[in-house]
Amino acid sequence: MAHLHLVVGPVASGKSTFALRLAAERRAVRLNLDEWMSVLFSPDRPESGVMAWYVERTQRCLEQIWRLTAGLVEAGTDVVLEIGLIQRRERARWYRRVDGAGYAMTVYVLDAPREVRRERVERRNAQRGETYSMVVPPHIFELASDMWEPLEADERAGRDVREMSNGEGEY
Repeated sequence: MAHLHLVVGPVASGKSTFALRLAAERRAVRLNLDEWMSVLFSPDRPESGVMAWYVERTQRCLEQIWRLTAGLVEAGTDVVLEIGLIQRRERARWYRRVDGAGYAMTVYVLDAPREVRRERVERRNAQRGETYSMVVPPHIFELASDMWEPLEADERAGRDVREMSNGEGEY
């Protein structure tokens, strides 16, 4: 049976770099929420009410990503998911779907010190290289960093969870 690979961590922890490499190694399809949001919705971003606008569109994308993921797994294709899930309740909803479908999943947790991540965001915003999807302004970096909830022991229990951080966030 195909396998799901869920990559989680705070902003600029190395998730995209890791997910790209993992997808190549596993010959898997990589699905990245930021890429979907950027392509589908960036041109329509409002000047105000951005959070409500963003949350609603994120949920729509996650629904479609789930449908695509299920189809790929049923067809025998591994999937690498980089879809946010920075808070426990979001991950719990995803786990229920995966468990309910009976899919095998490994969760890869990446992290790096905030200062390292801040520098990465600034560099990525300027260089717009391979892992660039959209500009992450400083206030959004700080907000998203504050929202990150690391996996606790109860969330790890019974799951294949792999800690990928080496202290500096390079993978």
